[in-house]
Amino acid sequence: MLKTKSFKDLIVWQKAYRLILEAYKITKAFPISEIYGLTQQIRRAAISLPSNIAEGYGRKHKAEYQQFLSIAYASLLELETQYLLSLDLNYINKNEIIENLIKEVGSMLYRMIFPIR
Repeated sequence: MLKTKSFKDLIVWQKAYRLILEAYKITKAFPISEIYGLTQQIRRAAISLPSNIAEGYGRKHKAEYQQFLSIAYASLLELETQYLLSLDLNYINKNEIIENLIKEVGSMLYRMIFPIR
């Protein structure tokens, strides 16, 4: 089905994985009161993204793969919402790396889920 040897070869997975690293960086500065709240939520959403891309990659049928890509896309939207909340709460400053990765990964996932026919 796919022309790559590993899910790690997928550019979308690589960018999504980078989002995990960026999410961990920004949440280190969150207030201690958020350790079991927003900090965990952001980290879980970020981890879910490339994890679902990888799991979908391992599936044998295109429909299953697209389902996992859809879950990854939903996790991306969750992460974006939490990022915006973090900005509004003044926990973090605007982060162009995260914003660009969210846009890039979102666009890539959308094209993979809904390819032009």
